Amino acid sequence: MAKKSPAPSKPAKPSKPAKSAKSADPAKSADPVDPAKPVDPSLPEATGLTSSEAAQRLRQDGPNALGSEGHRGPLAVLISQFASPLVLILVAASAVSMVVGDRVEAGIILAIVAMSALLGFVQEARSEAAVAALQARLALRATVVRDGKQQEIMIREVVRGDLVVLGAGDIVPADARLVEGNHLFVDESSLTGESAAALKNPMPGTLDPDKDEDRAGLAFFGTSVVSGTGKAVVTATGARTSYGAIAHRLAERAPETDFQHGVRAFSMLIGRVTLILVVGVFAINVALHRPLFDALLFSIALAVGLTPELLPAIVTLNLTRGARVLTAHGVLVKRLPAIQNLGSITVLCTDKTGTLTLGKLELVKAVGVDKDDADEASNAIGLAYLNSHFQASFVNPLDTAILASAPKPPDLKSYRKLAELPYDFNRRMLSVVVQRGTEPPMLVTKGAPEAVAAVSTNVREDHTARPIKTAEHKRLAKLVNDSSADGFRLVAVASRALTPAEMAGDISHASSLEHDLTFEGVILFSDPPKPDVGAAIADLAQQGIALKIITGDNDLVARHVAGLVGLHVDGVLTGDQMRKLTHPALVARAQRTTIFARVDPDQKLQVIRALRESGHVVGYMGDGINDAPALHVADVGISVDNATDVARSAADIILLEPSLAAISQGVTEGRRTFANTLKYIRMGTSSNFGNMISMAGAALLLPFLPMTPGQILLNNLIYDASQTAIPTDNVDADMQADPARWDVHAIERFMVVFGPVSSIFDYLTFGLLLLLLGNNENSFHTGWFVESLFTQILVVLVIRTRFTPFWRSHPSKQLVAAIMAALAAAVIIPLSPLGSIIGFGALPWQFWPIVVAIVAGYLTLVELTKYWFDRREARLHPTVAVGRSGSAHPSGNGHRSGSAHRSGNVAAR
Repeated sequence: MAKKSPAPSKPAKPSKPAKSAKSADPAKSADPVDPAKPVDPSLPEATGLTSSEAAQRLRQDGPNALGSEGHRGPLAVLISQFASPLVLILVAASAVSMVVGDRVEAGIILAIVAMSALLGFVQEARSEAAVAALQARLALRATVVRDGKQQEIMIREVVRGDLVVLGAGDIVPADARLVEGNHLFVDESSLTGESAAALKNPMPGTLDPDKDEDRAGLAFFGTSVVSGTGKAVVTATGARTSYGAIAHRLAERAPETDFQHGVRAFSMLIGRVTLILVVGVFAINVALHRPLFDALLFSIALAVGLTPELLPAIVTLNLTRGARVLTAHGVLVKRLPAIQNLGSITVLCTDKTGTLTLGKLELVKAVGVDKDDADEASNAIGLAYLNSHFQASFVNPLDTAILASAPKPPDLKSYRKLAELPYDFNRRMLSVVVQRGTEPPMLVTKGAPEAVAAVSTNVREDHTARPIKTAEHKRLAKLVNDSSADGFRLVAVASRALTPAEMAGDISHASSLEHDLTFEGVILFSDPPKPDVGAAIADLAQQGIALKIITGDNDLVARHVAGLVGLHVDGVLTGDQMRKLTHPALVARAQRTTIFARVDPDQKLQVIRALRESGHVVGYMGDGINDAPALHVADVGISVDNATDVARSAADIILLEPSLAAISQGVTEGRRTFANTLKYIRMGTSSNFGNMISMAGAALLLPFLPMTPGQILLNNLIYDASQTAIPTDNVDADMQADPARWDVHAIERFMVVFGPVSSIFDYLTFGLLLLLLGNNENSFHTGWFVESLFTQILVVLVIRTRFTPFWRSHPSKQLVAAIMAALAAAVIIPLSPLGSIIGFGALPWQFWPIVVAIVAGYLTLVELTKYWFDRREARLHPTVAVGRSGSAHPSGNGHRSGSAHRSGNVAAR
């Protein structure tokens, strides 16, 4: 027999398995056993294959494994990292540095490229890791009937038509159709999300795996047998199973996340600007009859100067620091870029069970049909305890709540069990026959209220049974609807004393016993909300994040839970309603919907894609196998430590506890990380752009180059070194208040405005240096080298904050130290022996007060320009200024509207 079952997965969300057996590939299946066709036990498949038949089918279909089609090897994944436009620009910059003889600069840039490539390699390997987790889970053995006898084989050797033998603890080795079942209960929670084990029995006629009523006759690859025994004929193996459909989706390349899209767009911006400058400056120098080689080197050095070569390093340092902070809060970051994506999310999708609620049912009370009277239904709880105690099939959460909360009958030991009628989805009831001492045997039934009421002819009132009235059936239906709307799950209890004649007959069939029952009452259960979840939802709303519930529960329960936790519901969409919508209609509806109820795994995926297509950055929280595709497609996939292995592999972030508060903390850290990254981008691009304009203009106005190529690279290196402390910088609270998203056009506007401001003072410096130094080329180089570094390093203090004046926001001690060190290097290097080697000359004492005045004037003008620019952006680009996509893409709950004109991080949203 097979073989140990994996650890039970945490219940996820009620849904149904992915399409599997129906989609078998005809080209690979010459004579498939179609699950849509009834299996005749007289056929060879129903009595097992011969070894030769099995070998032939194994050759036709291949092994019963998920396969590796479409998977890239480690080398291919690594090579793909160099396809990034930014990485290509950096490689070109390294080559230029090597050409001009600056091997140190070339080495630094190549080291940065290697770090960036490694980071991307880890990120893009997640598909292979997720599929490997699936394969490891299924590396077991199965028992099949071949050549007329049972034998164990590896699961990968199972073929279509094999007759598999199932018992408690076995993994179902392939998608199969039942031909025999004896109280066979299968745990499908890891695949479908249903917490209760499913009863499996042979079913006649055409079976559709996508129909709830037909799945009782089918077993699915990777699910586990809880109890009972059975036999089934294999209908699909490997990639054609329900597991295979999920594995195929995980093997696909994940869609580009919001952060990846931003990096790519920013890289293209740098590439365009660099190309224009290089061609323009080179053309000007050639027109002025400058030496061709010097003109070329100067133009290419400008391009290197404009390239933010430290961006990958700044990003990595930011992310590493953020990961350490989040780990202290119980959030494990599997893929570093997910931190910045987490700071950008505008919508968080999650199930309610275990996230909004405790995930543990509690028995609340028992009520009668006629009135909400605990005394009237007092018998129901005691009988429910007997039923749950004596049943031998799978114990579901309702039974656990009954056994934990209901009072134990004092005479329990005097009862003995005589028979059991297991639960099935047609009857929706479970009954046991018990006897106390010499009293008549008693049938105790519990199940769905409407099902139990249908087989009841009497009702318990004031401890006495009386005939049930027709109107009471309507009151029961109202009780069920009202209680569901109040968030309760319900179980009805009924009983009947059995006669000796009935006991002498066949008591194994429900139809012979489950009739003329006395309806004892209805028991109400609740899954209470977590104590702190309301505050966490309020925090997310304050952060501008809309929370959406995606659940397999009915919409009434989900709406009630939303009300309990303070989540405003703008709209509800059920799975049945989704099936009637076109994709464009779903994209429009998804934004206005708070609750998606009764959805299957495919529909979860549709919701995530629809929200992303509408412009949102989406975080998705899931823990089951059926959640893996949605985790894979979301901008940020979030799972929990006790989730299924596949869900953990597909996720970007793992929570040690399923807590929204931990996600809120992660969002804050993500925004801090993103804000510091953008500080470097804004300051680096605007300062470098200004310097490039200045040098391009100098090529027209000056009789010599304003700086040599080597001096340009040294200038850039000192500036970049001062920026390595940015990951430690403090971030103003208002910069963490809203989802931060890339807006390359905003970066471009910032660069175009603030770059020329820098150039104005550069040209002023050029004029003063010419008046002060004449045509002393080396001293001129030195003067502009110092002035350029002073202005672009100190302007960090102004641009790093939105506050005016800038000293209201305090930088970190590490950033201040780095700035002071860089300024010292700008002064000391020209005066040192290294200065003469690089080509610097002496400066007169009058230069230094001039530099102080120029720097003071420059910082003052930048401060005024920042004030004007922020107000202009808030007026002309309010969505960018707010830094939230909620203004442009209303998503219902969770978004604030009071700060629509507050200036925001204008460089990137």
